[in-house]
Amino acid sequence: MTPLSSTRPVPASGAPDALVELSARLGNDPRLVQGGGGNTSMKAGDVFWVKASGTWLAHARERDVFVRLPLSDVHAAMRRADAEDALTALAPPGGLRPSIETSLHALLPHPVVAHVHSVNAIAWAARSDAETALAHALDGVAWAWVPYRRPGLPLTAAIRTSLAAAASPPDVLLLGNHGLVVGGADCDAVEARLHEVERRLALPPRAATPPDAQALRAANDLDWAVPDGSMSDWSMPGGSAGDATALHAIATDPVAAAIAMRGALYPDHVVFLGERAEAVDAGRPLSRMRAEVAAAGRTPPDWALVPGAGLLLAPGLSDGARAMLGCLADVALRCDAADRMRYLGVEDVAALMGWEAEAYRRARDNAAN
Repeated sequence: MTPLSSTRPVPASGAPDALVELSARLGNDPRLVQGGGGNTSMKAGDVFWVKASGTWLAHARERDVFVRLPLSDVHAAMRRADAEDALTALAPPGGLRPSIETSLHALLPHPVVAHVHSVNAIAWAARSDAETALAHALDGVAWAWVPYRRPGLPLTAAIRTSLAAAASPPDVLLLGNHGLVVGGADCDAVEARLHEVERRLALPPRAATPPDAQALRAANDLDWAVPDGSMSDWSMPGGSAGDATALHAIATDPVAAAIAMRGALYPDHVVFLGERAEAVDAGRPLSRMRAEVAAAGRTPPDWALVPGAGLLLAPGLSDGARAMLGCLADVALRCDAADRMRYLGVEDVAALMGWEAEAYRRARDNAAN
């Protein structure tokens, strides 16, 4: 257990130390949380602390990443026809917005809730046979399966349906193509339960093949960055715990490359990396790829893969996008076949890319992190 800092200022939200410490520990484990993903909450009577949208759990000890709300006001907002706007409007004037998953946290009865984007959980929850496979791995755990829905109120509605159908109240939710939610009586109970689920779902990653520098140079006519061991991007909180070789595995590992080219497995992939990867090589270098994508009416991506060789990254790629590349590598190296995965559909992708709440998260990532 990480000791509390005696010099840390009390956050303006008044978030309890136990919640701050739990959040920081989870946020600094890139196998559980990447960049601004994931969120935590605590309820104490009518007081409700929930992570703020666009903030990083990894920063919880240094910054106030929580919003304090009256729980009764949150429940009242959830009953309104314009519930998502009503929840956003609860933010203090000039302050941070509550997480887009605020309704999820408020719905669950547990005093403490943690929602993480565990790479193990995603690798399971994005399989076409996920519910059946998870039933064996989680035998004896009080858990429920929740089919994919857009984050926010659609996901909360799906969780409400799953809770009503459960034979007994679940403490663990596996979210299709999304991640993991764990509830408990206090922070220690949530952390212990989370680690037990992680132990059961642990998948060994495949070893990564080193990048091919010559092939990368041949495709890199825009002088983009090539991840290497000297780049600090990958050691930052929320970034990939692996080295540059593991990141290049998105392109050098055949299964990972096929997954990246076929589509997105989870929401934050879409939000920070786009719907799917674009491939470049000596015959189709970066400039040609970007021109072709723009001519097709799509936004050119800020990263590309050279199949069998590695990654190329545009200058100024955001911290959130770099963290999500680490997540993609970590997830894909735990998947055993691209064709057994379930990808987000066209409508799912459009709902995420056109959602103002996700545009807000991207803007905060570019500006503050």
